Amino acid sequence: MARKTANDDPLAPLTVAVGQEDLLLDRAVQQVVAAARAADADTDVRDLTPDQLQPGTLAELTSPSLFAERKVVVVRNAQDLSADTVKDVKAYIGSPAEEITLVLLHAGGAKGKGLLDAARKAGAREVACPKMTKPADRLAFVRAEFRALGRSATPEACQALVDAIGSDLRELASAVTQLGADVEGTIDEAVVGRYYTGRAEASSFTVADRAVEGRAAEALEALRWSLATGVAPVMITSALAQGVRAIGKLSSARGGRPADLARELGMPPWKIDRVRQQMRGWTPDGVAAALRAVAEADAGVKGGGDDPGYALEKAVVAVARAARARG
Repeated sequence: MARKTANDDPLAPLTVAVGQEDLLLDRAVQQVVAAARAADADTDVRDLTPDQLQPGTLAELTSPSLFAERKVVVVRNAQDLSADTVKDVKAYIGSPAEEITLVLLHAGGAKGKGLLDAARKAGAREVACPKMTKPADRLAFVRAEFRALGRSATPEACQALVDAIGSDLRELASAVTQLGADVEGTIDEAVVGRYYTGRAEASSFTVADRAVEGRAAEALEALRWSLATGVAPVMITSALAQGVRAIGKLSSARGGRPADLARELGMPPWKIDRVRQQMRGWTPDGVAAALRAVAEADAGVKGGGDDPGYALEKAVVAVARAARARG
């Protein structure tokens, strides 16, 4: 789970979330936003990518307001900011504005290290969000997720869940939430076996792989089998989202060897090769449309619709159609 510094006030003027674990980075942002909105329900949240934060933009966003509104400004991939924008950010963190919380998401490493060093020197609250590459780290994460829900799970159940789901933290978190919602009493290995062992990761990612490859009929067949065998719908939407996001990341990345791209994008080299094969029919507009469809399905399976299966089928068809947008 994310590690925090001694300064653990989410409303500190500056928070830096450092690492490449997307789930933990998102949670770091969510914690700050939740704290800000608890203090002021009308808090204005601006979530920006490097291309949206041009020189002068930060000054505009943090200028005094007649209404003295609370504001949260989130800057993603801060290591990719231009040199001129970095100067703006460094100047700002030296004299931050009241009622404004700046959140910098930084991958860590050498790129953009000057900005990270400046933030630390300024006394930033820091949240460490490293990739969890070791099975022991993922096991600790699962245990912490159950504790956060106030649920009891045996050590064997936690290990079985890690073995069944694999390395994706979003999948693991979704599985813990699903078990916590569905199962009364202590969650043991037998329960995990009924829900996930040997099928959850394989089936949800099979649906996603077939969909992003444009193979709609096969994706729908895999989807129906997955639902029939008890795979949680939220795991399928998560797999679809990951598949489409991977296409988007790789299509916008600079060319290079799989090992270099793997370091840049936070993917294993084997996945770079697979995504390269899957992305041939995709366009930027297709990626955007597919992500919207998956987001709608995610809302549907989490209570926003009456039929999760239908919501998933619509998303699968939309993703497969987007995969064939080019040519």
